[in-house]
Amino acid sequence: MRATDDDTPSDDTPTRDDDSGRDVRTDGGLDDGGDARTDGGTGDETVFTRTSDVPTLTRREKARRTFDRRIYAPLAVLVRDWRAVVGGTILVTFLLTGLVAWVSASNWWLLESVVLVEQPSVMEGPIFTPPFQSMAYPLGTGVMGKSIFEQLVHAAPAMIQMILAGALLSVTIGTLIGTVAGYRGGAIDKVLMSLTDVVLTIPGIALIIVLAAIWEPRSPLIVGLLLGIDNWPRLARTIRSEVLSVREESFTEASRIMGLSQFTILRRDIISNLMPYISINFANGARTIIFESVALYFLGILPFTTLNWGVMMNEAYNGADLTNPSQLHWLFAPMLTIAVVSLGFILFAQGLDRIFNVRLRARHESTTADAESQ
Repeated sequence: MRATDDDTPSDDTPTRDDDSGRDVRTDGGLDDGGDARTDGGTGDETVFTRTSDVPTLTRREKARRTFDRRIYAPLAVLVRDWRAVVGGTILVTFLLTGLVAWVSASNWWLLESVVLVEQPSVMEGPIFTPPFQSMAYPLGTGVMGKSIFEQLVHAAPAMIQMILAGALLSVTIGTLIGTVAGYRGGAIDKVLMSLTDVVLTIPGIALIIVLAAIWEPRSPLIVGLLLGIDNWPRLARTIRSEVLSVREESFTEASRIMGLSQFTILRRDIISNLMPYISINFANGARTIIFESVALYFLGILPFTTLNWGVMMNEAYNGADLTNPSQLHWLFAPMLTIAVVSLGFILFAQGLDRIFNVRLRARHESTTADAESQ
């Protein structure tokens, strides 16, 4: 291989003789007739020399790869996991039930005449009808002759609003504070963790009862936000501990050396590796919101402004004879619904854990399989 003009030594460049008698530059370059540099490289190579031909992807190929990684591979992992299928089916059914209730009760002019499930009304049927005795009242009726099935359907929108508001608030605040405190450290860590400890020491249920007594929240969204205040400190503490270990990993250090911004590092290297833990905590947070809201409504602490499972249990507890087995279905129906929806959150969270497994996702990416087969 011939040397380039830049490698040609000047007249005053020091040289020495090698074993074969050729002149070799002591600065690592080539002499006029040399073949190699003393550092093992060749004369026309630099640190920016391309050593392999990497094909440039077209816009269509990029779109296909993005679809494959973001949508196809996660769905392929989900459908192969029975826990994700069962949990997802339960949650989708729950959301569709809320949608049916919303459409049936909507006053929007396009949906005003659409009634998929009638709203429960007093004395629409005989009192204490047992379940599975009539198609008009598949789950039976209560003391006022209201259909329990219709009550469960129309209680779904309020429960969905409380769950989403409370779980999203607690996960968002806990993840944000825990991530920033663990990654930045120093004074920011001390301030954020001191704030977390202060909130953690406050009795959550007592705080919610006081706030509910002062403001009397009537919207399910406000109730969910109040319940979410109590749930974020524990998540922030555990997220911070995870970040302290992830920030010392080699890939995080490589991102810092490459000069990536802190936002990019937190999003791509820190939070993406904590997503299994965050998703599981979202499911646990949703279950906590369900239990706390139902308990507060059941005890009569929160005002009965909307129909929900806690209100149903309160009415069943006060209106039914609990020693009479023929009336217990009124109380068991919302209790069984709570248990099934909670199970759906747990199973779906375990399925999400597999989605964020990098090896499993890579195994189900069709573009990766195509590349390996070539």
